Amino acid sequence: MRRLRYGFIVLGLLFCLTTTATASVSVGIGIGLPNVSIGINLGGYPDLRPIPGYPVYYAPNVYGNYFFYDGMYWVFWNDAWYASSWYNGPWALVDPYVVPLYILRVPVRYYREPPPYFRGWGPDRPPRWGQHWGRGWEDRRHGWDRWDRSRAPRRAPLPTYQRSYSGDRYPGVEQQRRLNRESYRYEPRNPAVRRHMRAVEQRPPAPAPRQERPEMRGPAAAPPAPMHRGPEHERQAPMRMEPRAPQGVEPRQMEPRHEPRMDRMERQERMQERMPMERMERGGGGERGGGPERGRGPDRDEGRGR
Repeated sequence: MRRLRYGFIVLGLLFCLTTTATASVSVGIGIGLPNVSIGINLGGYPDLRPIPGYPVYYAPNVYGNYFFYDGMYWVFWNDAWYASSWYNGPWALVDPYVVPLYILRVPVRYYREPPPYFRGWGPDRPPRWGQHWGRGWEDRRHGWDRWDRSRAPRRAPLPTYQRSYSGDRYPGVEQQRRLNRESYRYEPRNPAVRRHMRAVEQRPPAPAPRQERPEMRGPAAAPPAPMHRGPEHERQAPMRMEPRAPQGVEPRQMEPRHEPRMDRMERQERMQERMPMERMERGGGGERGGGPERGRGPDRDEGRGR
């Protein structure tokens, strides 16, 4: 009974580990943009040595699974692959379906920190990725472990210019792109690596936060003055009584010499609004027979009839 109970516990733990491993390697498609900080922090440029018979370098002095291939650094950490164009990141998560074949073919002996499930695998053979990632991965990458060693490509040159940048001098992402363009003109062979490098180069720089002080703002930042006041504004504002211009005198002659232009426009609009009301009070406009001379037309007609 006790053995049966322990058996259920072991099966439950294995199920949890398998679910976690599957979820950790199924994030994203292809190689993402560099934005990940992983558990490898190097104090300087690592010592990279070629793997005999492979176009790949490895770092024997780095306690981790650290490689260089096709112009990029590759790290197998926490059951997932990461890539970067600089030796200390930032790192981009790589989908297991696009990891370069020659990285997958590196023998087990060159993994300085192999995961527990590597135990029992031949040191001169590559890891059993099909067994680890499942039948779906094996079907899509069928034949990944079979290749002609005589046709292996040449190793990419190491970006040794990065030795001058360590510690506090380690550059940010924008400076990394500029230095890589100027000092390392290698074109990757792998299509996924090539697409990733182009995406990193074409990525727009992050906009710097702009701090604007009120005294630095120009006239364009001020809100435009209203050109016309509507009825709602006139109801809220107190009404001002303005003197009428004498008859026969132009309104422009009555304005003060230094009156603002906006006040002159408002005065003209109000004068135009009052003129129809004054005509109505005096007996109507010219169309209806009104005006100063004909304001009492019906009374005169009655006088003539008398």
